[in-house]
Amino acid sequence: AGDEITGQLYNFTDKGGRRVALRPEMTPSLARMVMARAGSLALPLRWYAIPQCFRYERMQKGRKREHFQWNMDVVGLAHVAAEAELMAAQVAFLRRTGLNLDDQPAVRIRVSNRRILQGLLEREGVTGEDFAAACVIIDKRDKIGRAATAEQLVAGGIEADTAERVLDTLELRGLDALCERLGDELPGIDELRELCELAAAAGFGHLLEIDLSVVRGLSYYTGVVWELFATSGAMRAIAGGGRYDALMGTLGGRPLPMVGFGFGDVVILDLLAEHGLLPAPARTVDDVVFPMQQPQFVAANRIAATLRARGRRVVVDYSCRRFKHVIKAAEQDGAEFCYIVGGDELARGVCKRRRVGEREEEELALTAV
Repeated sequence: AGDEITGQLYNFTDKGGRRVALRPEMTPSLARMVMARAGSLALPLRWYAIPQCFRYERMQKGRKREHFQWNMDVVGLAHVAAEAELMAAQVAFLRRTGLNLDDQPAVRIRVSNRRILQGLLEREGVTGEDFAAACVIIDKRDKIGRAATAEQLVAGGIEADTAERVLDTLELRGLDALCERLGDELPGIDELRELCELAAAAGFGHLLEIDLSVVRGLSYYTGVVWELFATSGAMRAIAGGGRYDALMGTLGGRPLPMVGFGFGDVVILDLLAEHGLLPAPARTVDDVVFPMQQPQFVAANRIAATLRARGRRVVVDYSCRRFKHVIKAAEQDGAEFCYIVGGDELARGVCKRRRVGEREEEELALTAV
């Protein structure tokens, strides 16, 4: 998958002396699963998973060493209709979170085609492994800036004039500007044109931005690649995807068209929090039973058992601490009622019940709880 992933592997030697690694991503696993059953699958195949993934890298805002990732892939469809369908799924999800995707949308989709960049670099004599290495460098352009990108391209063996011409081209935006500069003959431009038409028909064409600087750092991508970017704040990409038609062949199987995306949980949570769209956590506790001292523990357990038999979710607070701390914890847990059992109440065969958030209490017979 490229030097970046290899360098970020969370790998170690286990107690049996075996060299193992925690899964950094799901795509190669999907390719192997398809290879194992290629003859029996009805194509095109639509597949999704939510795996836990690990990357050994410096932690920062929006990036952790472990995360859950929503993957969707289409296998066996060579047309860009597959890319359009996957983008439509991402757009549908973003709309359902409440993010604005109409006027001044909160997220845009930056789209490119690595075949265009490959054709452009081939004109300059950059091919094979040199092209893959150049893509990794260009993928870091937004982070390190143009000057540093040019320096790294030159250090990788690309002529300085060539590097500058490539970077000039990467700053073009839109199909018209690309065709004017590069002509219509470069492979991949027709695919972008079709993709824009499909996106417009699906209602999200206004979110697409043609941007050749999007190359994605993984070396197995072969065609259309895209990234979802937040339009406000200093957010990094929140999701990305692309076509990887050659991956099956590199793993020893029959080449098969494949395209998919990965959508991590960390950055989207940050984005939703920024827009005030994170839902309130669901109530996890219905009732809290508070025995004030140890001699009331038995009675508290009986009350809890009775409430649980009715389907209530009950916590017995055995802390014997001051009541204000008990009621504060009950509020944080989202409890509806707090049942209080003290020595005087137990002697009279009653308990007190308070609705959390209110101050009034009522007495209930223990047999009537």
